[in-house]
This record gives sequence, C-alpha cells and structure tokens, in this order.
Amino acid sequence: MSNIVTSELKAGLTARQAEKAAFENNKLHKRLCRQVGQAIGDFNMIEDGDKVMVCLSGGKDSYALLDILLTLRERAPISFDIVAVNLDQKQPNFPGHVLPDYLRSIEVPFHIEEQDTYSIVKRVIPEGKTTCSLCSRLRRGILYRVADELGATKVALGHHRDDIMETFFLNMFFGSKLKGMPAKLVSDDGKHVVIRPLAYVREADTERYAALKNFPIIPCDLCGSQENLQRKQIKGMLREWEKKFPGRVENIFSSLSTVIPSHLMDRSLFEFSQLKATGIANPDGDIAFDEAPCATNTGPGSVVIRLQRAEDSDIDSDD
Repeated sequence: MSNIVTSELKAGLTARQAEKAAFENNKLHKRLCRQVGQAIGDFNMIEDGDKVMVCLSGGKDSYALLDILLTLRERAPISFDIVAVNLDQKQPNFPGHVLPDYLRSIEVPFHIEEQDTYSIVKRVIPEGKTTCSLCSRLRRGILYRVADELGATKVALGHHRDDIMETFFLNMFFGSKLKGMPAKLVSDDGKHVVIRPLAYVREADTERYAALKNFPIIPCDLCGSQENLQRKQIKGMLREWEKKFPGRVENIFSSLSTVIPSHLMDRSLFEFSQLKATGIANPDGDIAFDEAPCATNTGPGSVVIRLQRAEDSDIDSDD
C-alpha cells in the first residue's frame, strides 16, 4: 500500500514540476518576444516591405534571433521577409549539413556562402594569437556583399545586451572611448542598415531558450582561436557585479540611453566654450553644489564622516 501511495505522490510531483516548467518556458518565450519587439519599435529596426537577412552562425544567440523574428513576423501589423544566411568559412570539422538541415526543417529560405577565410586568417595571424578581430572584419565584408546580392534591406545580427555592455567597457578601459555597440547603424560604406534586435535581451535568457528549443548548436571554437581574454575579463566583472550588487548592471545599461552631453567632457558634443550665465534658472542644470546626503556638516548636532583610504575601506576599489 505504501509503495502505491509513494508512486502516486511522485507522479503528482512530476506532473506539477512539468506544469511549472512549461509555465516558466512560456514566460521566457513571451519575455523574449516582448523585448525583441520593444527594441524593434524603439529603433524602428524593421519596416513594411523589408527583407531581413538574419546572419546565422549556428550559435545560441543567432538561433534565438531567427526563432523570435519568425514568431513576431506572424503577429506583426507589417509585412517583411526573412532569409537566413550562414558563412561557411571552411573551419576544420565544421558540420556543413547542420544549418541547411535545420533551416529546411522549419521551411525558412536560406543561403550558405562558402568562403575560405580560415586559411587567410591562419596565414596572417601568428600562431597562438587571437584571430577573432580579423575574422570578424572579413566576415562582415562578405556578408555585406551577400546582402546586396540577395536584395536584403536590413542585416540582423545576434548581439545581445551582455555583448553591448562588454563592448562598452572594453572601449572605455582599453580604447579610452565612451562607445558601445549600437542597436541600429549604417555600415561604413553607407549601403547597409545593420540591426541588433536582441539588444534588450540578457545572454542568460538566450542560453535557456536555446536549451529549451534544443537548437543544433555549432561550437564557435572550431578555428582553435584563443578566446578574447579582455572580453572574458569584462564578462567576469559584470557577472560578479550582478551577483554582489543586483541591479547595478541594469542601471549601467539604462544609462547608455540616458546620456547628458553637458555633464561629460566631449567638446564636439556640447559647446562649453559658449556657456554664459543668463540669470535664468534651468531645472535640468548642474546640481554639483547641492548638499549631498552624506555631506559633512560642522553645525550643531552634526555627524562627521571619515573618508577611508581604499585599502582600509570595505568598498570595492572598482566601484
């Protein structure tokens, strides 16, 4: 009797777990559709009559991008076409059948471009050095040409929120620039509009979604290149911040869309040399002299706050 009861309890628990998992998976899909749809709307990424070329690498992010765009196309009030494009760079052991088989199974028009950029990169870059930068430039030029040949009006890339944040800090730390990865841009030659519909999507969500959908993932390290160590460090820093200080990364990402040039130091963006006192109050003006919550006050009943040196303080030095 006890064995029967135990079996029934397990069956009930398994059913509840399956129901909860299905609920969470549905929430994930809805969130991705909402975030991608919001990015498309905020930046006017896709317009009526567009032909969107989705660059499909075989990684989790580009699979998720294609899948969500297909869903949104069915719901959209406008009409646009989608064509998936993969660049076969002739890397060793690249499974050339995986993407065509997958794309045929979901009945999406596609084009496989075969170009041996692998040999070029290996010839130019010394052994042991990261090849990603040159490989990326070669790939970009080829994809722009393919976009012309296919008549694509938009080129969609699978970069997500984490990629944008990492690029922002890489440019700040190693390039001395406040420069990120835009959600929409025009290519250097002025001929192509590049969009990043996953701009609001967290990498953790594309990872979960790829596992949920069981996409046939192709490893991104077939070329044998070492991972970009600087980007890896930045990724680790952001993940550590997210664990120790929940909300910090989200605030930083939000700040990328809330820029106040008058409070930075780029003279090409703001005419500092022409600033004059007008005697008219500006509600959006400088508040540098407003009393801060922790300002030291020497008046009656005041509390003096001692500022510690970095090595004596509990505050992280990188904050």
